[in-house]
Amino acid sequence: MIVCYAAGGGLGHLTRARAFLHTVHPGREAVILTSSPFAADPRVVGPHRTVGPPPGADPGPWFVSALRDLAPTELVVDAFPGGRYGELTAASVPASVGSVTHLARLLRWTRYRAVATGPLPRFDRTWLLEPLTADHHADLAATSGVMAPLDLVDPPGGSPGGGPALDDGAWLVVHSGPAAEVAELVGYAAETAALEGVRPRLVLVSPVAHPGVDRLDVYPAWPLFAGAARIVTAAGCNVVRQTTPWRDRHRMVPFPRLFDDQFTRAARARRSTPPPTGPPDRGP
Repeated sequence: MIVCYAAGGGLGHLTRARAFLHTVHPGREAVILTSSPFAADPRVVGPHRTVGPPPGADPGPWFVSALRDLAPTELVVDAFPGGRYGELTAASVPASVGSVTHLARLLRWTRYRAVATGPLPRFDRTWLLEPLTADHHADLAATSGVMAPLDLVDPPGGSPGGGPALDDGAWLVVHSGPAAEVAELVGYAAETAALEGVRPRLVLVSPVAHPGVDRLDVYPAWPLFAGAARIVTAAGCNVVRQTTPWRDRHRMVPFPRLFDDQFTRAARARRSTPPPTGPPDRGP
């Protein structure tokens, strides 16, 4: 049995776990350990079962206990090699596990290692989903049998629905929340449109509504990207990956996160692609 450790309160860990399973283990079902509020959404998790800590539980010890009870044969650890709370070590990996895989994305490594202070688990393979910082890469190399890049492929999305249709020239604002960040992205889209001298229809793709803006409560959002005149998002790992084919129309606003480094990711994306037309992304 495959168990994916995808601790974290947002949507990104679940999106990445499912994309990994679709890319590397197509057709196989897994159990996803998560604390995300999106774990109950079948559009997000697909055929996979999710298990999360009950209210009031201390999440670090709970994840270790859940791993032991599930007794997986393969463990996939997303983003946080030592666990979200520093609870994953070689000693906390159940004896039933024959293979341990890590999905590595950019982290604020010094801050993360202040929480995950113990020795990291031994990984049979670490998949590099994006370039890491030097110290992050070196620490993973010391505990990984193999390190290699991996391009994730998202599972096919359903037909867009649940709201107004996307028309020609519309600008998409895509974010799962919180509401304050959704409002900032909507405001940024409006400001950018004014600077470009256009008045597009803004369409928000989010579980969070915003006054005066049409909303599509759909998942996944990426099937809509090809038809959008502009795509306005944060600078999370998944959305930056998914918007790569449309970088010239993508505008991103990095937000501060405890461990994820959206500012470095956004800066790298700007350097690695041709300059877009119109005003630039909002920088740090």
